[in-house]
Amino acid sequence: MDVALGGTFDPVHDGHRRLFERAFELGDVTVGLTSDELAPKTRAVERRVRSFDERKADLEDELASIAADYDREFEVRKLTKPTGIATEPKFDYLVVSPETREGGKRINEIRRENGHDPLEVVVVPHVLAEDDDIISSTRIVNGEIDEHGNIVDG
Repeated sequence: MDVALGGTFDPVHDGHRRLFERAFELGDVTVGLTSDELAPKTRAVERRVRSFDERKADLEDELASIAADYDREFEVRKLTKPTGIATEPKFDYLVVSPETREGGKRINEIRRENGHDPLEVVVVPHVLAEDDDIISSTRIVNGEIDEHGNIVDG
């Protein structure tokens, strides 16, 4: 089975790791990583995002160890539009977080328009930080929490 997921992943945190683990449980994984042009457009809060090359290197390091645990293959590809790679016919699953579930519906609409079978959209729950709010890259960048959701003493 072929699994797609996408994001900016800057920085990678335990919520992302849960997405990756679920994806590798399902099959071989292709991660669409937002391009430098797309990344700022996908942010709910405006903030600096590291370059595609920096994010890709960190992402590949993260994925390599998880892929090995599941004996799966992976590929990281550049996303230039929000619906990205998941509209391609080869995929069986799309792994999303709760806030990107609607994007999964749109991807399936596009797939149907193109004569492809819809993907099974797998929603992975958020991982909560120790303050019971979600772990997010924005919270990490803002210095509120670390990548594991621990409160940062400031």
